[in-house]
Amino acid sequence: MTKPLLSIRNLHIQGRQDAGWQPIINGVNLDLNKGEVLGLIGESGAGKSTLGLAAMGYCRDGTRISQGTVTFDGMELLSLPERRRRRLRGARIAYVAQSAAAYFNPAHTLMKQFTEAPVDIHHIESQADAERHGRELYAQLRLPNPAEIGFRYPHQVSGGQLQRAMTAMAMACKPDLIIFDEPTTALDVTTQIEVLAAIRDAVRDIGTAAIYITHDLAVVAQMADRIKVLLRGDEIEEQPTRDMLANPQEEYSKSLWAVRQFRSEPNPEPAADECPVLRVAGISAEYVRDQPVLRNVSFDIHKGRTIAVVGESGSGKSTAARVITGLLPASKGRIELNGNVLPERLAQRSKDQLRQMQMIYQMADTALNPKQTIREIIGRPIQFYLGLRGRERDEKVRDLLTSIEMEPDRFIDRLPGELSGGQKQRIGIARALAAEPQFIICDEVTSALDQLVAEDILRLLKRLQNERGLAYMFITHDLATVRAIADHVVVMQNGEVMEQGSRDQMFTPPHHPYTKLLLSSVAEMDPDWLDHTLEQRKKAQTDVDN
Repeated sequence: MTKPLLSIRNLHIQGRQDAGWQPIINGVNLDLNKGEVLGLIGESGAGKSTLGLAAMGYCRDGTRISQGTVTFDGMELLSLPERRRRRLRGARIAYVAQSAAAYFNPAHTLMKQFTEAPVDIHHIESQADAERHGRELYAQLRLPNPAEIGFRYPHQVSGGQLQRAMTAMAMACKPDLIIFDEPTTALDVTTQIEVLAAIRDAVRDIGTAAIYITHDLAVVAQMADRIKVLLRGDEIEEQPTRDMLANPQEEYSKSLWAVRQFRSEPNPEPAADECPVLRVAGISAEYVRDQPVLRNVSFDIHKGRTIAVVGESGSGKSTAARVITGLLPASKGRIELNGNVLPERLAQRSKDQLRQMQMIYQMADTALNPKQTIREIIGRPIQFYLGLRGRERDEKVRDLLTSIEMEPDRFIDRLPGELSGGQKQRIGIARALAAEPQFIICDEVTSALDQLVAEDILRLLKRLQNERGLAYMFITHDLATVRAIADHVVVMQNGEVMEQGSRDQMFTPPHHPYTKLLLSSVAEMDPDWLDHTLEQRKKAQTDVDN
């Protein structure tokens, strides 16, 4: 019988907390064969990422492996000297993180960082060969202009492109095992299809085994041969993918497969003469002169209502937010707040104008200062915008923690690293609320969260909107989020508004061709969905060409 490439036995991992070392992983076993993909799923805090890192013989700061073995290709990683483990990482075992932006050095090009492992660290390729291999992988992962994109810096590409560049970097040394930790979380639905297919094909082409960590059940259905379910560090069950989808055995697994039901009631349409909180009027913008990235974009956002701006990577969603916030001056058009034209640049706006518009970011890991306590993170905007200090400021922090359903005494003096992903996102919400704004931009605020936690966040945002009359702009590629919370939907492509209308209008045929493409790109919990979708699109393109 062939031995597995990776074998984990009776693994126990602990995390350091105020009360001492507490269990994170409780006696998990795992086997993975060459060329096999194991899907690892579970809600936030289940221990998925911790287990994935342990497969490399690695523990994050503040955690430790207290018991068990991790055997890779006959080598017991936990007893190997650290220098030998480091030789394996990147060369034979690679890792693709969820937040690519946090793992790239902003001072170096994508290609320089791609070639570092095969050329400078592991000495397995020449610079020319590594660059050629990089261009091949960029093409395989459907990156635009693969011959040139490697010479851009991380800030010069979109989040989805950066995630694909990181996947290429992990494959640079043709490893035997890759741990994918939510690699498509930051991608829009149309790009996700291409990247899922590219990752799957690349894994098969080089015969790599993979652990695919995700909270997206439809995605894991396309990628995994087997699925293991975790809950708070415990194994719940493991089955071949088709068996798990058709007949999960445990109640918790069945709850994950249940379709989420949250959908807010749409707010009433505003009166024709009602002044919007925010008006985007004929905005055009460019990063490079005479190369517009936004073209004549217009929409209104009214008090107590939510507008969702959707579109694939590079459609202009985030650029529109940059113009609204004053980070990128418009070349044409204007932004109005409560009927008053805002200065184009952030530095020209008054403190009160800045206060009225706040933002909740996609990746709470990078948005929260890891060295500041929750008291400091939420307290800073309170002090800056409202002028409160000392006891008054702390009371306001406590009130905000209560409003986001986190107990003040438990959380006020914790650091972000001591919180789960969902808890960090709640802190991001509280920080935005601290300024007492009228308008909040929610930038992919649920994309990094599992379905259960994401639904809780959407319910929280809806309650806060109802209580405070907040206007929201949701930037999202998740059409399930749009269905759940939007009153009005704006569909963007290549910097232009393709169509806009009420939520019901957007999800009722007939659709604009691009909207139809977005809707058809939402993954389904069917292992054959990706192949069928790619085949349909290939056939449609052949028909067009003929």
